[in-house]
Amino acid sequence: MAPQVQNTLLTNARDYALIIFGLLLYSVGFTAFILPHEIVIGGLSGVGTLVYFGTRGFVPVAVTQYACNLLLLGFAFKIVGKTFVTRTIFGATIISIFIGIFESFFMGLGHPIIRDITMSAILGAILCGMGVGTVFIHNGSSGGTDIVAAMVSKVSNVSIGRTMIVTDMLIVTCSFFLPFEGDLQQRIEAKVPLIVYGWVVTFIIAYCTDMIINTNRQATQFIIFSHQWQEIADRVNQEARRGVTVVDGMGWYSKKPVKILMVWCRKIESVTIFRIVKSIDPEAFITQANVNGVYGKGFDTMKVKIRNKKNNKEQGKQVHIPE
Repeated sequence: MAPQVQNTLLTNARDYALIIFGLLLYSVGFTAFILPHEIVIGGLSGVGTLVYFGTRGFVPVAVTQYACNLLLLGFAFKIVGKTFVTRTIFGATIISIFIGIFESFFMGLGHPIIRDITMSAILGAILCGMGVGTVFIHNGSSGGTDIVAAMVSKVSNVSIGRTMIVTDMLIVTCSFFLPFEGDLQQRIEAKVPLIVYGWVVTFIIAYCTDMIINTNRQATQFIIFSHQWQEIADRVNQEARRGVTVVDGMGWYSKKPVKILMVWCRKIESVTIFRIVKSIDPEAFITQANVNGVYGKGFDTMKVKIRNKKNNKEQGKQVHIPE
């Protein structure tokens, strides 16, 4: 077997293994800590929760979730393409299986594992966010509002993030109309706190997802101005073991040429860079910025998959929306 083919197979196997692990985390967080408290969250998990409590447990969450995923994918097939649909079917199938297994177990206990609703909701949201983030950084998808957002982004200028937020907020709000024994005032007192919990959980999931995605490729960029630029560049090479790019510039006020040093490093190495510069030229002018993704020698390897010619032709048939 050719080394390139072998590496591709290993990368794909690792990606799918971690996608499954991420979906497992999400399923445990949702069924063990969120669902038992009757909190409705965003996405098709939230739709499944609405149907589950609306039918008083007759229709499982997993069944509704999977059916809605297939229905949405049927509508989305011609818009988002075969590649997206195939990848999403895998994630939707696995997450529905996991949720179906864990739902019957944790709901069968008759009480939440953590009785305090606030701590349970936060823990569940963190696990769900970690799971979704793990799935995304390995090029996976669990379906749900991802499909809606993908369809909207193909046919309009509305951003994916805005579409997902609006859709998720509406799903959570619909929990107000679930069956309830009591008058309107009692319904408001009982349902509004759960809606607030649902909104909070949804935003925590989104925040944790972003943290997992961004932390995975976070680096630091330095731009350094100093008359002692040569010594600083040598020390950064020798002590920090990082490359330095020297750029010619000119100060517009003084009209004098200057040398600009550009350095990229890991976030934990930024203190070392500061110490080197300060020890040589305390008057140096420095800017520091976080960079989400530095790829190449000494940093991360680009892990995106190259589309084959067939997929390229398929993508070419889709509607192109300029950024």
